[in-house]
Amino acid sequence: MDLFDEIAPEKNGPLSERMRPQRLDEVVGQAHLIGDGKILRRLIEADRLTSAIFWGPPGTGKTTLAQVIAQTTQSRFVFFSAVLNGIKEVREIVAKAREERRYHGRKTLLFVDEIHRFNKAQQDAFLPYVERGEISLIGATTENPSFEINAALLSRSRVFVLEPLPESEIRRLLERALIDPRGLGERQLTVESEALDYLAEMAQGDARIALNTLEVAADSASQQTITLDIIRDALQRRANRYDKNAEEHYNIISAFIKSMRGSDPDGALYWLARMLDAGEDPIFIARRMVILASEDIGNADPRALQVAVATQQAVHLIGLPEGRISLAQAATYLATAPKSNAAYLGIDAALAEVRKSGGLPVPLHIRNAPTKLMKDLGYHQGYRYAHDSSKGYLAQEYLPEALQGTQYYRPTEHGYEKTISERMHYWQRIKKKEGKEG
Repeated sequence: MDLFDEIAPEKNGPLSERMRPQRLDEVVGQAHLIGDGKILRRLIEADRLTSAIFWGPPGTGKTTLAQVIAQTTQSRFVFFSAVLNGIKEVREIVAKAREERRYHGRKTLLFVDEIHRFNKAQQDAFLPYVERGEISLIGATTENPSFEINAALLSRSRVFVLEPLPESEIRRLLERALIDPRGLGERQLTVESEALDYLAEMAQGDARIALNTLEVAADSASQQTITLDIIRDALQRRANRYDKNAEEHYNIISAFIKSMRGSDPDGALYWLARMLDAGEDPIFIARRMVILASEDIGNADPRALQVAVATQQAVHLIGLPEGRISLAQAATYLATAPKSNAAYLGIDAALAEVRKSGGLPVPLHIRNAPTKLMKDLGYHQGYRYAHDSSKGYLAQEYLPEALQGTQYYRPTEHGYEKTISERMHYWQRIKKKEGKEG
């Protein structure tokens, strides 16, 4: 079986398969990698690409690029699914690759789809074959290679980041499919311009979704014209790219948190909606808001923590869909509250001191003295009871002697913390006055 037969698309396959480019110049998108003079194009044309990881969302051309590389370099292309295949099949492929090199002088390009599905030990199986040059490995992943790919394999591969296709490039693909004989050209269809624009937008950079939706629309059109309504019906609903166990999950929760921290209620509501629409656990969202209330708002608005905790309880009580209202109320409150991370910085500074200086002794005057022996040893002696003062404050040291004068909590001038700051300055003045009098 020759190279073309191995990777040629089925005539009755999905439109996205039939329209796969056969040459590098046919590839749409990824100009930052395969444009004139760009790194990946140079490596392909010089046949210098050994092993690579293609990282990008679905429908951005990872498989297509691998096939084009095989075509361009006259390599035998082998598609390998990390979901369906295992180590046994890897050994069989390598044995065949050795034969191809020995008898036909042809290299083998092993394309591993969803390589992140392999655990780190399974990924190790590729290493000796990659190092000996018996195969050229291209792994495709939608997940961050830093977390999902074995470090040893990653160090032997170039990582190329594939980006979602711009709407203009998606439209270009759709227009090509309408006139290309491999696609829908023989059907002589007409598509309303606004329908193409809508489909290009709704595909979210995924060429596969765009092309396959166009084919569904073509099959369901009673006339030769595909209208906007037909496209809408074929598409049904924009796919919300969100995997609760994958990188996009963390990207979106990060955007949600940063929007609230950055005091943008509109951004907070949008990213909240994205999570809810994708089926995220509302309790997870509420927990993140409880953390933010203390970490990023703190004493600038002490009510923020009350609101966040009450929201977590409300969502637990009523669930969805009504719980979305409580989440939205809390998100907008937190986003518009005054901000301070002074408590967060303070506890981290105190922890750093504890780890540095160890268990410094508690000053005698603030030690507990429940027994006569302890009192005789000086425990509790000299302790000043704050309520004995009409001001509710009496100056004394509470830190270990070696740390006296250290300040961990430095309130800001934001919100209620401004009042706290003024009160602390007032206490400092009393302390200094008593020190001079003493």
